[in-house]
Amino acid sequence: MYDFGDIVEMKKPHACQTNRWEIIRMGADIKIKCVKCGQMVMMPRREFEKKMKKILEKA
Repeated sequence: MYDFGDIVEMKKPHACQTNRWEIIRMGADIKIKCVKCGQMVMMPRREFEKKMKKILEKA
């Protein structure tokens, strides 16, 4: 299971061509930050769980 501070891989890459995201907020919504460019995205937990591929690094 994922947790705050983990680095995860999503199914689709970001516009900057990286696929590594850091979880920076958890709750009903999940906020993730692109490791390469710093862009932040917030999405509902259910949507995040569908789009997440795997956990790359545990915090």
